Amino acid sequence: MGSQSELLISNHLLNMYAKCHDITSSHQVFDEMPHRNLVSWSAMISGCDQSGHHSMALALFARMPFDPNEYIYASAISACATLLAISYGQQLHGQSIKSGYASISFVSNSLISMYMNCRRCDDAFEVFSMSGSSSVVSYNAMIAGFAENLQPRRGLEVFKVMIGEGVVPDQFSLMGVLGICSETCDLMRGIEFHCWAVKLGLDSTAFIGNVILTMYSKCTSIGEAVKVFNSIEYKDVISWNTIISACSHCGDHEMGLRVFAAMMRTAPTGVGLMSIDDFTFASILAACAGLASIRHGGQVHAHIIRTRVVDLVDVGVGNALVNMYAKCGNIGYATSVFLRMAHRNLLSWNTMIAALGNHGLGKRAIEVFEQMKAVGVNPDSVTFIGLLSACNHSGLVDEGLRFFNAMKEIYNICPEIEHFSCLVDLLGRARKLKLAQEYVEQSQFKNDKVVLGSLLSACRLHGDIEIGEWVARELLRHHETSSSSPYVLLSSLYAVDGRWEGVAGAWKMLKGSGVKKDPGHSLIEVKGVIEKFTVGRFSHPLAEEIMNALSSLSWAVSEVSV
Repeated sequence: MGSQSELLISNHLLNMYAKCHDITSSHQVFDEMPHRNLVSWSAMISGCDQSGHHSMALALFARMPFDPNEYIYASAISACATLLAISYGQQLHGQSIKSGYASISFVSNSLISMYMNCRRCDDAFEVFSMSGSSSVVSYNAMIAGFAENLQPRRGLEVFKVMIGEGVVPDQFSLMGVLGICSETCDLMRGIEFHCWAVKLGLDSTAFIGNVILTMYSKCTSIGEAVKVFNSIEYKDVISWNTIISACSHCGDHEMGLRVFAAMMRTAPTGVGLMSIDDFTFASILAACAGLASIRHGGQVHAHIIRTRVVDLVDVGVGNALVNMYAKCGNIGYATSVFLRMAHRNLLSWNTMIAALGNHGLGKRAIEVFEQMKAVGVNPDSVTFIGLLSACNHSGLVDEGLRFFNAMKEIYNICPEIEHFSCLVDLLGRARKLKLAQEYVEQSQFKNDKVVLGSLLSACRLHGDIEIGEWVARELLRHHETSSSSPYVLLSSLYAVDGRWEGVAGAWKMLKGSGVKKDPGHSLIEVKGVIEKFTVGRFSHPLAEEIMNALSSLSWAVSEVSV
């Protein structure tokens, strides 16, 4: 129609391409315009920022022949926030103050986000304080910024000020404060904000309901999490994933499997097989691993094979499969899945090393570590926990010492309590108790109850009364222990040496401490049902039949022995 050269039409075309994230076409229209006004530059800079071309947005801002307006300032400052360009952002802040735009709400909100992204919380708070009457968006930016910068208390204080000023919170306000409660495991405040969500009618929405779910999960309140899940009117895939993950986090893996089964049955109502994503699979495989149920884990794996292209299986799902098979005792399947993974990250290698180590295949774990280094993946702290544990289970003392020393010398990784516990346990199992004691005495963890407990356990195993008594004294002197383990181990140590007065003394100390010994239990899977048997309890409905069967087996074994 020949109207493209008209400024109004060109601006609309430019804006249309920019809003559709087609920056190439938008830039072409912009370059071909014979005349451009402030709207043209504003649309182009805003489009570049919103499409992720932040450097291009700032380059256009620098070339612009007009004085910027509030919209251009907001877009340019937003680009600085993403690029963490604090120096350039401060210059824009100064220009916006001179031109009188800094107090306009969306300019000040962009400044707050920019300073928060650059970890300049005090500067963000100064902008917030100088902005006059703040909107809910300003409060939300402050709450989210403080949460991201690990200053949760200040975020909660802003919410309190917001309520005091009569500003009604919205879904983003509640998302921010509930997220803070999740990270700090502050259940009481979380319940308070849950009440706010109910009051505002937002608790039944998936957006807020999912955040409340996460909060209760992090606070290990699975009962409340289930209530919130049931109250969500239209559950999305995130709702299902969150409750499955919550069940695993709280140790109720059987409920996680039931929820997954319910999720699978909802296919006709919209959340069906096509909605199940990689996070769903990773979460339910973690539940299968927690139950050591290869039957359920194998079914999930089969479903993944049927519905996913093998080479495109997410690396997180692959890692979960390796972990599940390893924890179910099938290291062969775990290895097969690992070898078939098209892509592996550090977690993949760490999972495989730990799996081999837990199955007593220490030398193979070391081989996998060497392969990891060969492909250019650098180990982290978790890698060495797996290696030390592998050496521990396989009795590879020299290799374990070599890896422990290499952490600091070669990889500049400071050993943490988990590494030191593995080392002490490794030396203890190898009967090198004196060397283990020397490491303990020279370590910053010499008073840690986990380290001392590992050494005491080794002393009990090898009957070393002298070092065992020293460890027990240190353990009881430094810790008002709430566990019965030190007393039980010390009692067993005396019993091995026939020192019955010592046994009586250890049990007397246990009784005097007020600590109760937790009864041991075993889990077995029978026809898909997990059965739990606890020492000293005979409440199982088939207890009489089980006892008769055990008596028959004991008789049969005695007959064979004779």
